Amino acid sequence: MQFNYKQLTDFLVNLGIEKVAHTEKTYLGHLINVYRLMESEGCTEELCRAGMFHSIYGTEKFQGFKLPLESRAEVRAMIGARAEKLAYLNCAMDRTSFDQALEQTGAPYRVLDRITGEPVELARADYDDLCRVHLYDWLEQAPRSRYGWDYRRSAFRKMAERLGVTASYDRVFGTEPRVTREMLAMADKQMFYSSAKAVDALGYTARPARQAIADAVAWFRQAGMLRD
Repeated sequence: MQFNYKQLTDFLVNLGIEKVAHTEKTYLGHLINVYRLMESEGCTEELCRAGMFHSIYGTEKFQGFKLPLESRAEVRAMIGARAEKLAYLNCAMDRTSFDQALEQTGAPYRVLDRITGEPVELARADYDDLCRVHLYDWLEQAPRSRYGWDYRRSAFRKMAERLGVTASYDRVFGTEPRVTREMLAMADKQMFYSSAKAVDALGYTARPARQAIADAVAWFRQAGMLRD
């Protein structure tokens, strides 16, 4: 079966999704950019089509647009059965169960379908390709996402390592700012606190600031939250 890129984009445009906002751009722009990113990373045409439709039915986090599930047959005819299955799973999967499957040592990989409530068992090839779709979706939007750089950071890193694409992951996460907009917004606020209640109720005694700061830095470093 021949698949026409323009036919796919025309279908999306006719849905009106160029008017739907998504991570500081349009939803249509995001879908097209995921396709192009996966294409540039050497993914198969089938996976690129799955990437373009990766959230067409709405996901656990994105509900800005949802094509009715009754349209699955139409989408399947356009992008192919396996590509549509991967796109559906990316929409329907419970992400906690998906992340837990990263810890499995072998197939079948079990992911919960949050729409049906039923578990889905995937062969290694299918789970790996679902990881590809999911990872590249996030790499395309991470710098703009309101969920921030730390959203499931460990899971996405494991996907990249699993697929052998840590260079792609590092290229995106290498642009992570040391100071975020949220940090700057907080820095502009004047916030004062009193320990009087803790002193009265709990007998709290303040330690020297130098010792408190040193202990805090040591704790953050041990927790892996500081970069040298």
